[in-house]
Amino acid sequence: MAVEVKICGLTDEAAVTAALQARADMIGFVFFPPSPRHLEPDRAAALAVPARGQTTVVALTVDADDQTFDGIFDRFGPDLLQLHGTESPERVAVLKARYRVPVMKMIPVREAADLERTQAYTDVADRILFDAKAPAEATRPGGLGLSFDWRLLAGLDLPLPFMLSGGLDADTVGEAIRIARPDGVDVSSGVESAPGRKDPAAIARFAAAVRQAETALDRSIERIPS
Repeated sequence: MAVEVKICGLTDEAAVTAALQARADMIGFVFFPPSPRHLEPDRAAALAVPARGQTTVVALTVDADDQTFDGIFDRFGPDLLQLHGTESPERVAVLKARYRVPVMKMIPVREAADLERTQAYTDVADRILFDAKAPAEATRPGGLGLSFDWRLLAGLDLPLPFMLSGGLDADTVGEAIRIARPDGVDVSSGVESAPGRKDPAAIARFAAAVRQAETALDRSIERIPS
């Protein structure tokens, strides 16, 4: 079972280099001013240059307006758009049609009932990202190092790929993969030495832990009698 690795919230050249050396399947850049990982499109574009053609370059936004999206696509040009706010299914459809790139929609999760929102997006999004629901007083909806009960995703049957985020690091991602069996995992604060500052060694450890979990999962599947 292949599990994609996404390293999100990159802010400097060292982090991009580390993600590429770790063979991350996706790298994410944040365009949301309240986040300590926020970048202007020109800065993100410069950082992404060595990644073009090597990995999928993702733009993360939170309830952004059309002007913000125009700036991101004119000056940065992502391969995939990650919507991490309260964007409606109708908004997802409009953005896909306007910018003609795949869209990953985040669903915040705290309890089983939160998963019901997913169905509204399965016909318009290309991927789903399950992240821990932020507290009401939080200034941003993700990148907080919070987790949720991964057992809520066990046996989940969706018609499109899903990724898992929230509270993941090299020590926890193996268990998360074993329980939830996601198509991919997304990490930000779990590979940082400080908010907004990625640790290249932590990125390497995280990617290695994912690959180790893949191998363990494949072996467990092989042991299941046919």
